[in-house]
Amino acid sequence: MAVRRFAERVRELPRLGLGVSTEYGAGAAAGALDVAALRAGWPQFAQFLEVGVEVVKGLDGPAQAWTRAGLPTTYHFLDVNLDEPVDLEPGWLAEVGALARGMRAAWLCGDAGWWHFAARDRGHMLLLPPVLTRESADAMADGLMRVRDATGLEVLPENPPGQVFVGDLGLLEFFARVCERADTGMLLDCAHLAIYQRVMGRDALAGLEGFPLERVVELHVAGGSLREVAGWQFVEDDHVPAVLPETWRIFERVAPRAGNLKAVVFECERNPVAACLEGFERIAGVWR
Repeated sequence: MAVRRFAERVRELPRLGLGVSTEYGAGAAAGALDVAALRAGWPQFAQFLEVGVEVVKGLDGPAQAWTRAGLPTTYHFLDVNLDEPVDLEPGWLAEVGALARGMRAAWLCGDAGWWHFAARDRGHMLLLPPVLTRESADAMADGLMRVRDATGLEVLPENPPGQVFVGDLGLLEFFARVCERADTGMLLDCAHLAIYQRVMGRDALAGLEGFPLERVVELHVAGGSLREVAGWQFVEDDHVPAVLPETWRIFERVAPRAGNLKAVVFECERNPVAACLEGFERIAGVWR
């Protein structure tokens, strides 16, 4: 049986449009985004829901209600280090597949970094960037293919946030290698990329001219806050509604040029709807 390449497989993925993200308990916070209310009042901004999932927790009430209504979803993993073979245990893979099928998820995606040290543990949620080397990229690609084979769904790696990056590859070079070896698409997080570029002292758009944008299936846009500790300035990836200019520059460059772009998420899950509308409008204006 012939192996089907990404260029063929991606044509069969649905165009989900503009959506929002959530994770277990996010909607219970004071002032948090009510995804059902957003869908009712502004359906053009809630065309799908990206559900952050730890297998041991499953789905919370709002995510279950969305799923029961038969509305589109994606499955965003929060509990796997793709570059560690021991992490891809059969029991975990089986549960991921069952949850994803129950959600009727269009695909799997998630930050391709380190979610935990040592054994997977409930609620660990440590997220660090991967080591940016060829060996790490190849191990991540191999793990990604195992998850794809086990679940039957596309698996889109996402560039994680971070304040310290180690390795001899640039971030975009690293993920281009992962995508090529695994023959996969990618979730490009514009806010995370903007943070990386700032940390490395680069222009927000540096490296994009050589990146295979046809691999980008999904984009994330999120706000961030400038912080300072003991004279050290950094951007906190806190998903506030105020999106930094560098993030907008990346999104506005990539979105019109990514020929296989199927979905955009505005990550603003812990903020009231009214505070998020301007961001939704701008995203929609760029990506028609």
